[in-house]
Amino acid sequence: MRIPQESDRRGQCPIPHHSSPVDTDHDRVALFTPEFAADPHRAYRDMRARYGSMVPVELAPGVPATLVIGYRTAVRIMHDPEHFPADPRAWERGVPADCPVLPILSWRPNALRSAGTEHERYRRAAVAGIAGVDLHGLRGMVEGVATTLIDTFRPTGAADLHRDYAAPLAFQAINALLGCPPEIGNEVAAATAAIFEGVDTARSDQRLAAAMLRLIEQKRAEPAADITSRLIAHPAGFTDEELIHQLGILYGAGTEPMLNLISNALLLILTDERFAGSMLDGSLSTRDALDEVLFHDPPMANFSVTYPRQPILIDNTWLPANQPVVIGLAACNNDPEIGAGPITGNRSHLAWGGGPHACPADTVAYLIAQDAVDQLLDAIPEVRLAVPVHELSWRPGPFHRALAALPVVFPASPA
Repeated sequence: MRIPQESDRRGQCPIPHHSSPVDTDHDRVALFTPEFAADPHRAYRDMRARYGSMVPVELAPGVPATLVIGYRTAVRIMHDPEHFPADPRAWERGVPADCPVLPILSWRPNALRSAGTEHERYRRAAVAGIAGVDLHGLRGMVEGVATTLIDTFRPTGAADLHRDYAAPLAFQAINALLGCPPEIGNEVAAATAAIFEGVDTARSDQRLAAAMLRLIEQKRAEPAADITSRLIAHPAGFTDEELIHQLGILYGAGTEPMLNLISNALLLILTDERFAGSMLDGSLSTRDALDEVLFHDPPMANFSVTYPRQPILIDNTWLPANQPVVIGLAACNNDPEIGAGPITGNRSHLAWGGGPHACPADTVAYLIAQDAVDQLLDAIPEVRLAVPVHELSWRPGPFHRALAALPVVFPASPA
């Protein structure tokens, strides 16, 4: 047997790439199917038993990625932007223009889809814009919107809380934060929903950009105490195109995830005996319910996407260069390796992401969701599900954890 010489080893990796279960085009787990949406936690358990912490998945047909379902591994990746940058441009060069997840993952000049100094510039402006939010005024606005929405269905004794309450409340809240008038906000809402659903995504993307530009032009002419005006005035000196993308990510992160957080929290409170009674006697709070949801069914269950610059070895698995690495936020939160201790008062979940790309608006999101839930339960304390919980359906999609509907009934009363 010939002994390898040093010259043979030079420039070679001692571990073969083909050993990786992720570096394959076969046997990938599809994250976009109705079956996965119906019971993702069972799918995560099966993935863990079969693959460990790194799982070969498809985000859409023919779109391979790696799903990270180990908590410690996820934290390591999210805090290592040098090896795991969020800039997708090298990846998207090989992706068809009609790929249904491209509008969500494609490069944009904003903090979510950039790295290095670009990311720092965008991030500073976003943080400054959000920091200027008047939380007291926001609470009053949410209470007013919630009361108006509740009065529209209170006399009927029935509602779909996802469609009739959580969705319009989330959109009106983000419109208020950005200073967006209703006529522009409605256009933004329709385009954003279509993008998340993968419906005619290229046209929906253009439609969203056009609505954002109208808002920017209005705020340049009449600035006010809102995030849009603060972004326009920020020393970063954004162009209109850059401003469109700053607003786009705020709308994307502030609407679809927010409405899912509200709906998922209401579902938990209505179906889990620990909350159904404890919310009334004060032993558990709405904040506890929100944290439970953020652990088990966060509104963005799989996200925080990065793209390794070169093949890299993580947990004895070679990740290919320029292929999406997606953090399974829900799966990581429930990783058996970090134990299954009590969740009440525990906010160590990854639902807000981590590292330099962590969500900068978690305080605002908590306030909106908590007030939305409290207002509904205060106004209609006898609300209950209109159907058995197993009859509820979840919208398919590789990223979100989203109910299709949340039908409820309650004693009718005057508005």
